[in-house]
Amino acid sequence: MSVIVSVVSMPEGIARRTPVAEARDRLAQSRFLFVDAELPEEAPPGEQPIAHLLGLEAEDLAWLGRARESARAEFLGDAAAFVVPAVEAGRIVHLHVVATERYLVAVHRGPAGLVENLVARFPHERPPDAVATLFLLLGEALETFRRSAVQALLEVEDLEDAMFRHRKPEQLYSLARLRRTSALLHHTLLPYHQAAEEAITRRVLNRNFPEERQRLAREYQRVSRLVLTDIEALQEAARRGFGTYSSLVSGEQNGVINRLAIVSTIFLPLTFLTGFFGMNFAYLTDELESRSIFWALAVGLQVVFLAGALYVLHRTRIWRRLHDDESIDDE
Repeated sequence: MSVIVSVVSMPEGIARRTPVAEARDRLAQSRFLFVDAELPEEAPPGEQPIAHLLGLEAEDLAWLGRARESARAEFLGDAAAFVVPAVEAGRIVHLHVVATERYLVAVHRGPAGLVENLVARFPHERPPDAVATLFLLLGEALETFRRSAVQALLEVEDLEDAMFRHRKPEQLYSLARLRRTSALLHHTLLPYHQAAEEAITRRVLNRNFPEERQRLAREYQRVSRLVLTDIEALQEAARRGFGTYSSLVSGEQNGVINRLAIVSTIFLPLTFLTGFFGMNFAYLTDELESRSIFWALAVGLQVVFLAGALYVLHRTRIWRRLHDDESIDDE
């Protein structure tokens, strides 16, 4: 099995790629170690458990590195076990994490920029132990969700602004994509957030849990709730964007209907006159047979009716609304 293992000596933060056997030996001997194991994206047939390869023989670690593992956050005696979701280039990846007092092991399938960013922070952060490193890792994973949610939120706001200037059908497809993004982020983070919240809360309530670690745990819980709130804000903004688009479409349809009503009003007298003069009865054929009477009724009634209709429209809001709509379109 092709496994890429990087070992980081802590707290110096010096990273080095090593064979699996060497990583196993160092895990058994070192006081403070961070191990990153990158597995193939597709699990090959007969794949050996990574826990066995690294010498972590606990039966509770059979899930470590297993493909399509669900969100996890629990404490196994003195070890913390997490399956942490993160956002990588628009897709969701999962990091399998085991932390004890002596080491922190992170396992993932395919490359993970999250781990690279974390390792780059070690020389500056200099976490004092594996637990502090664990909370750095968990916080970095939350940061990927926050960045993705904020970027999508800004895109929704830009789309709304563009809609008011000029509505296009492509904006609706962009909104649908952003709405799917918000649903994916929420659907992925919420189960993990609930599991982590429950596990960490139980740990914090333990009187033997050191005060510094309680501070780290509470800070992580606070950030986790804020990130979830950002994602929910993105969902609300996406729904608002769809409402804005629908309102603009309805406004345009109302404008078209109003114009059709005005055209119908203009041609209504003609419709009446053609129907009236098309009737064949004695008075019409005997008394209204002169050309002057015909023009007086046909043209006179039309002019009088149009003048009255235009006066009424001009005195009402309909005419002003149509005039305003045309001014906006010209801009």
